[in-house]
Amino acid sequence: MHYLATFAAAALLALSMVQPAAAADQRGEPASVQLGPRPYYLVGQMRPGKLQRELARCAADKTSFKRSDWSIGHRGAALQFPEHTRESYLAAWRMGAGIIECDVTFTGDRELVCRHAQCDLHTTTNIVATPLASKCSVPPVVDDAGTLRNAGAIRCCTSDITLAEFKTLEGRMDAADRAATTIEDYLGGTAGWRTDLYAGGGRGTLLSHRESIELLRQLGVGMAPELKSPEVPMPFQGDYTQQDYARQMIDEYRRARVAPQRVWPQSFNYADVLYWIGHTPDFGRQAVYLDSRHDADVTDPAAVAALEPSMAEVAANGVNIIAPPMQMLLQLRGGNIVPSEYALAAQRHGLDIIAWTAERSGQLKQGGGGFYYASVADAIDNDGDVFTVMDVLAQDVGIIGLFSDWAATTTFYANCKRTARAGRGRREAGGRPARDNADNRGDT
Repeated sequence: MHYLATFAAAALLALSMVQPAAAADQRGEPASVQLGPRPYYLVGQMRPGKLQRELARCAADKTSFKRSDWSIGHRGAALQFPEHTRESYLAAWRMGAGIIECDVTFTGDRELVCRHAQCDLHTTTNIVATPLASKCSVPPVVDDAGTLRNAGAIRCCTSDITLAEFKTLEGRMDAADRAATTIEDYLGGTAGWRTDLYAGGGRGTLLSHRESIELLRQLGVGMAPELKSPEVPMPFQGDYTQQDYARQMIDEYRRARVAPQRVWPQSFNYADVLYWIGHTPDFGRQAVYLDSRHDADVTDPAAVAALEPSMAEVAANGVNIIAPPMQMLLQLRGGNIVPSEYALAAQRHGLDIIAWTAERSGQLKQGGGGFYYASVADAIDNDGDVFTVMDVLAQDVGIIGLFSDWAATTTFYANCKRTARAGRGRREAGGRPARDNADNRGDT
């Protein structure tokens, strides 16, 4: 009897290690959210001030953390894990992400898969080192001496292969050495502030869109699928239209019986968002218009008013959520980071706002943070400034969620400060975003 009890206990432990969702409660919560050292390191890097004291006090006093829908896993946990892999999604879940993103594109047999771009397989997977390289739109060319001749031109797309073939590939950190003369060197190039520690060696499990739905449902988190722009002529194969593609993505949630309140479909293509609102209104209510118009002068009210579509048009069309990069929501005034005119216009028109992307810029002390911090670069010179920016976005802009390549950072902030609740475009009287505590699930 003692032997059987010991064996049973060991079996349960092994199962919990292989299938973490099996050890979760009904919402997919692990025993505790695990943040690791990074948020505490960032607090330690902050300049002295009120926010630094608040976060330092939280870091010292808080011993457990809750999952938050305000913390959105961007491609999973892409800072250190190969993006859009099972391992990356699990890492984001463990760090308390309440919503996790699958970028959606299609294969040659019209199956939906999770990839950031239709034609990124040469930098995000090991395809160039497999026999499938011959199927690439622009395959690697290796001469008789074994020298790679076209490293800068290689292009491999999901539409070049079938779903079955896609599933044989292994995810890797998004990088390539475009000057390489061997396949082995081509597969290098990972940025120094990232790591290959969790890539290779049989890791990096690629997922179809349907598999991502099943995994994320088991984990009890929200889902943020982004319909990626096709990089092949549409209609694909003569009869697969953009609307077919947009409808197929939503249909896979319907077939999986996922409640619309747990799904935030996204697209940079405004027509996709309007299609969901018009043809799949239960899912369209949380459709997210991803705004890439970062060349606009977000500090100029006239320039913001001249955007097409305008904030008024976006709201009138039934769009409830707009999602620009962080830089579009911020500007400097007197050396201080404040909401941009763009952010204020979105507030006036009652739009909920999601921002992207934290923890994607490497060391902020070098170069003012790059693209995501471009509008406030003069005020960025410290890795801890990620929390300074986050605080303005949360408390002054009132964003309902922030994409992050390392969810521990956003989860930590959402547990230490009040953040706007992830919702469905609903706002309290006066246009102020509804607020909640760290477990920002709303009705979802």
